Formats: sequence, C-alpha cells, structure tokens
Amino acid sequence: MTLISPVSVFRRSTLASAILLCSSYSVAAPVLEEVIVTATIRAESLQDVPVSVNAVSGEKMMEAGIGKVEDLQAYVPNLTMSETGIGTNIYIRGIGSGINPGFEQSVGMYFDGVSYGRAQLSRAPFLDLARVEVLRGPQNILFGKNSIAGALSLISARPGQEFEGMVSGTYEEETNEQILDLVLSGALTDTVGARLAIRKRLTDGYIENLTLNRDEPERDEQTIRAIFEWDATANLTAALKLEVGQFDVNGRQIEIINDNPSTDSTFEGRTYAQVLNNFEVGPGGLLGTVSSDPSVLNNRQDFKRSSNGDFSYNDTQNATLNVDYAWGDHTFTFITGLLGYETSELCDCDFTGAQVFSVAAEEEYSQFSQEIRWVSPVGETFEFIAGAFYQQSELDFFDSIRVDSDLLPILLNGADVLEGGARGETPADGDILGGPLGLPVSGIGDAGTEIINLGTPRNFSSDTKLISGFIQATWNATDYTRATLGLRYSYEEKEGSRSLDLTDLTTGESRAIGEVDTVVAKNFSAERHDLSGKRTGGNLAPSLNIQHDWNDDIMLYATASIGYKSGGFDARSNASPGGGKLRPAAPEIDGSFEYDDEQATSFELGAKSTLLGGAAELNVAAFYTQYDDLQVSIFDGTLGFNVGNAGAATTMGLELDGRMALTENLMMTGALAFLDFEFTEFANGQCYQGQPVDFVVNGNPFCDYKGKTNQYVADYSGNLTFVYTTMVTKDIEFRGGADFVFTGAYNSSQNLDPSQEQDAYIKANLRLSLADVAAGWDAAILVKNLTDETTISYSNDTPLSNSTFGSIGHYGFIDPPRTTALQVTYRWY
Repeated sequence: MTLISPVSVFRRSTLASAILLCSSYSVAAPVLEEVIVTATIRAESLQDVPVSVNAVSGEKMMEAGIGKVEDLQAYVPNLTMSETGIGTNIYIRGIGSGINPGFEQSVGMYFDGVSYGRAQLSRAPFLDLARVEVLRGPQNILFGKNSIAGALSLISARPGQEFEGMVSGTYEEETNEQILDLVLSGALTDTVGARLAIRKRLTDGYIENLTLNRDEPERDEQTIRAIFEWDATANLTAALKLEVGQFDVNGRQIEIINDNPSTDSTFEGRTYAQVLNNFEVGPGGLLGTVSSDPSVLNNRQDFKRSSNGDFSYNDTQNATLNVDYAWGDHTFTFITGLLGYETSELCDCDFTGAQVFSVAAEEEYSQFSQEIRWVSPVGETFEFIAGAFYQQSELDFFDSIRVDSDLLPILLNGADVLEGGARGETPADGDILGGPLGLPVSGIGDAGTEIINLGTPRNFSSDTKLISGFIQATWNATDYTRATLGLRYSYEEKEGSRSLDLTDLTTGESRAIGEVDTVVAKNFSAERHDLSGKRTGGNLAPSLNIQHDWNDDIMLYATASIGYKSGGFDARSNASPGGGKLRPAAPEIDGSFEYDDEQATSFELGAKSTLLGGAAELNVAAFYTQYDDLQVSIFDGTLGFNVGNAGAATTMGLELDGRMALTENLMMTGALAFLDFEFTEFANGQCYQGQPVDFVVNGNPFCDYKGKTNQYVADYSGNLTFVYTTMVTKDIEFRGGADFVFTGAYNSSQNLDPSQEQDAYIKANLRLSLADVAAGWDAAILVKNLTDETTISYSNDTPLSNSTFGSIGHYGFIDPPRTTALQVTYRWY
C-alpha cells in the first residue's frame, strides 16, 4: 500500500490554510488564547520562552485519554517512552538512559518542582494536571537534577477560592477499561483552599495469554492527591501536596514476534518454540523429554502471547511543600520534597509459556530534596533567578534469575551426552565433554544438574548526596535585545555496592563454589561477586542565551550550553569488571560496575512568531548537540546488561510547532520534527544475532556502532490536530476533534537489528462530544488508533534462544489496537 508522506500532508495543509486565511481574513479574525508556561520558572507566554517547549493542557490530556508519559509521546515529536522486559526507556532527540536502576535519567521528570528521576516513576498514571511542559534539549541551569536531554515538567491543578467539582467516567468495551475521576476544589476558610483528586482505573488488556487463558496486561491503578493552599499573609503563601498511588500490572504486552530454525544440528532444524514444546533428549527420550504447553508454538505477532505469568506491583508516596514569600518585588521560593516508592516484579523473562527461567525483582527508593530560589522583579535592566539545591536519595534493588523447573536442566544434560559420540553413549565419570552448547562439564549431565533450583540473588544499593548552586542573570540591553548567562555548580557524593551469589531456591543457602560456577558463567554470563565503590566530584554547567525581538510578532533566540549527567554504579551487570576469580575452568567474561560522567555540548537557534493578527503561531527550533562519554547499557547477549561510557554521538534536527484558528469554529494545531542521530565513537556496541563480530574482549563480542543511528530515532515525526466546535441548539455544543500522529521508520531494538525496524505509520484518533456547558455535562466517544495500525514500541533478542539453542528470535512490546470508549463528565461550579 502506498502512503502519502505525512510530512508533505502537513506542509500542504498548512500552506493551503495559510493561503485561504490570507485571502479571507478580516478585522474580526479570531485571536488565539495565550498559553502561559513556567519553563523558565517565571510565568511567561509560550511565545516569549527561548526554548523548544511543547505544552499540553490538562483539559487536552483528559479529552485525548492521555493517562501517562507513554500516551503523551504521541503529541510531542522527538519524545519517546517505552517499557522493556525489565525497565523503562525515555528518550528526547534520540538520547535516553536505557534500562538500568543505577542510571540517572537523561530526560528529567519534575512534578511541581520536585525531581522524579527514577525511570519506574514514568509509568505512574497522570492525575488532575494543569498542564505538562516538555522541554527538549539540555536543561542544565534551572532544574535541580540532571536533565542532559530534556525535561518533563508536570504541574498539578491548584485549588481556587470558588467551589467546583468534576466527576468523569470512561468505559471501553473491548479491553473492559474503566476509569473514574473525581475532583473537588474550593475554599475551606477565608485563607485556606483545598483540592482533592482521585483516580481509579481498571483494564483487562488487549493481549491474549494462551497459556493462562486470560487477557493482559491487566491494570489496577488508583491515586489520591490532596493539595492545601494557605494565604498566610499578603506576602506569604504555602501549598502542601500529599499523594499516594498504587499501580499494579498483571501480565505484559509482550509477544514472541519471530522464531527461526536452529542452526545447531543437535536440534535438527527446530525453532526454539518447537524445542521447548516437544524434544526428546537421548535415544527414545533416555535422558528426558522436554514438554511444554502447546501455546509456546505461537511464535509470531498476532496479539497473542505464551507466558506463565508476570507482574509489576508499585506503591508511591510523596509530599511537597511549596512556600512563596514576596519581599517587595522580589520572590523567595522554598520547595521541600519527600518521595518514595516500592516495587515488586516478576518477569517471565524467557517470554514463553515454557518453564525455562524467570527473574524476580524488588526496588525501594526514598528521596529528600530542598530547593531555595530568589527571583528578581521583571522590567529592570538586570534580572536574575538564583538559588541552591540539595537532594539525598537511597536506592535498594534486588533481583534474581530463578531456574525452578527441570526443562532447562534436561536440555543441558542431554546436550552433553549427545555430544559424547554415538547418541546414548554414556561417558565415563570425569570425562570432559564439549557439548553442542559449548559446556565444558565433567560427568554425565552435570551441566543441567548443577542449575536445578538455582537462584542468582543480586543486591544493589546506591546512596547519593547532591548539592548545587545556580544563577541565571538577564541583561536587558535594549527594549528589543536580551542576553542571559546561566551557571550551575553541582557537587555529588555517591556510594554504591553490588553482590551476586548462587543459591539453592529450596533452602535459600549459598551453593558451594565449583562446577555450578562454570555452568552459570557459560550459560548466563554471570559470576559471584561482591563489589563496592565511592564517587565524588563536581562540575560547572554554563549556558548563554541571546534573544532579539525582530518586531512585535517575531522573537529570535540562540542558546549555547554545556550539561552533565553524573556517573555512578551499574546495578544489572552479572559479572565483575575484568572477569572474576570464582569460576573454575570458566571462560573469561567481563562485567561492569562503575561508569563516568556524561557531557553534552548543545547549540540551538529558534524563532517564536505570531501571525495573521494573532490568529496563528509558528515556532521553529534548529539544534545540534554533541554527547561525550555517552552512558549506555549493553545487553551481554544472554541475560545481563553491562554499563559503560560508549564514546561520542551527535544529534541534530529541526522542530516546528504551531496552531492556527482557521475559523471561529475550527482550530488546527500541529508539530513536526526532523532528527538525525549518529554515533561518532562507539566501538563496544552490542552485536545483533548473526551479525559479524568486529572484535572480542575477554570473551565478549562487540560491534562498532560508529556512523550508526540510535534506537527510536525516526527521520521525521509529528502530529496534526483539528478541533471543530459549534452550537447545535441554543444549549448543546458539538465538539469534534481528530488527531493524526505520524512517524518515519525507526529501530525498536537497542542492538539495531535490521529485522526489527518499525515501518513508518500514521495513526488517527477521534473524539466526538455533545455538551451543555451551562448544565455542566459532557458526553463523548473516543476512538484511538482508528485505522487499527499494529506497531511495536520495543523489541529485543529472545533470551537464550540464540546464545544457547542457536535459534534467532525476538520478542516485542505491542502497542494497543483500535479501541472505542464512552466518556461522560459532569462539572459543577
């Protein structure tokens, strides 16, 4: 099927609209409502902010059914968020941190001024927001924590003096999704206002689990937030936010999407699924027969999965105190944040319905932060924003590979014997057999026997203290030209430790050092270890911005900045740096533990313009950023991830966004981004399955990524929205909205496997509503993914499929198909 390029559609529709407007606009032309943002701390018009920023209102998020960051990405080009098997990715302009609990996030998330830097928190649902601001590019001065790629700023809706309320319900039949929102807001006394917001969401999911005969992912989410705002005096205001949340997920939106015949002669051309389903080990099944649920044979993408079940249970708590004190025309702000969460997860990480192995994980995090800001009045020759920031955090992370069935041991035992010459021949005790799986083990079937009831408990902890001071000073050189210099100095202390043991799942006791270490090293690239370290250091991040008002309707700006993301300790490597000493006769494997700071040097040129007498806006930003010592998490080809500093990369592109009142009834908004990403130095990249290896270090194969792009990078992406509003009767208003979200092709796998490229697509979403504004009710139909496009947000190698069984295969995270929901809302004032 031939598709018209969405870029050309955007260009032609915008051009046609502009021509029509220029020929038909009169003095009474509609004027756009001003959008106020706080991207630079001060409340300013979006058109006056010298940064590439997208603002999405709380009303738009509710109408479009945007419930979390993953939904938001459709409306912000160059923003990508996706879940993975054991983590979460957030990318802006091709840069993200990857999946490792030890990482600080390249894309910072801030909720009412408090850093939400942990990747797990990006899965939390949105609730009663005034707006979300997405700032693209390094934000290294005004935000208290690392934001080397960009920042997401979430702003809660605040209480007002007038009593108001809202209740909204959404129901989608196909997935049995049910959402209930309740908001109550108003004055408790003459000086105290309060706002209560509650959200409850249930859904059965859209993937059929053939093994367990249920739909997944089944979600159960609830969040409660209370905000109290006290006007203590004419100069002093304090706001206290208290929030607790729980978001639990049973099952995942994961499928095996392809599975190729094994190239290992032992398995006689079977696919991995066929081996797991029915495979006799030894003549006539002398050593055992592998037999799994027939659902494992579902090895293609069809919205059906084979899995023994997995889950993610999350509890969050936060308290934020925001105090503003006006001293003359100056404002002092104090933001105190307490944040914590606990996570318990089980990953069926072979991603099949066979009992191969699973990974259990737990994470606990606590954080305290304090920020003090001094904001000068506007309109002076010199203006400034200055302050200090302190943050202390503690992270405890645990995970363990669990081999709690006989399936994998039988396969490994059989592999040893089958290599012993004639099939069924019993080798003498003490013989060293080089099986087709490459296992140099001694005796009959020792490889499989050693890993029966095996656990690999790994404990990681990290304690961090950060203190920084910052100032951003603006010189209003003339009425039309401004220069802003920003500096932030940060000093950080970080302690980390990681240990890994081999234990018996039945007794919980540590296994004796011996053959099991060799088997685990060869098959899981893991070894026992006990590591600890401490890092201290500081950096100075500068920023220079020049603004010039070309006229009353056009503002030009240029920015140069240097940002940093601190180094730290790897939570997920299965081995020690340089190889370990506890693996008798084991092959050399190389892990990782400590990694260094990352640096970004960025340049941006932009323009904010108001056109057609206020009826249209068009904003443009061109950017170039060079990243040095880029922090990456590299899959080790079996089950682990090693963190290191990859080298260097550049990202450059062009971003456009705008809106236009086509008529008094019809509004058009759009955004378009072009992106070019290239690794300029990255020798130790992960090879995809079957890729020729460039070099091997300590037994680890690497492929050079120099000149290659990155995961999630599309040449273009964007969206186009039309909203039509009209009165159908004296009291009833009709509102129809259509969103078109498009992207060019991108690779969904972190190892850039060519077979995992997601084709370009366009998705359409509709919202049709009738409302009586005076009476307060609104009823709407929401259709997401109208054309039922099938897309994959993340994919990777099927664990063990190729490394152990010689079969190339992949699993993928599948985006939702078409859904149709009914939304009913009632507001009172």
